[in-house]
Amino acid sequence: MSLVTNGMPAGGLTWRKSSRSNPNGNCVELAELEHAKIAVRNSRHPAGPTQVYSRAAMAVFIGAVKGDGFASTTG
Repeated sequence: MSLVTNGMPAGGLTWRKSSRSNPNGNCVELAELEHAKIAVRNSRHPAGPTQVYSRAAMAVFIGAVKGDGFASTTG
């Protein structure tokens, strides 16, 4: 697998979309990379840039989403 960095197109990867994605394409896709990294891209722009995160950072993010860690405190 080739090196994938933030902001570069990431062709040739195996992308997965959430089973909870809606049919109009408003979702993100994830691909596993070497060295415990995860690539993320906008499913509407498959040739567009990716963001790369560590598996640990993604686990923290998903845990915060599931735990309502992003709930707004403003009216």
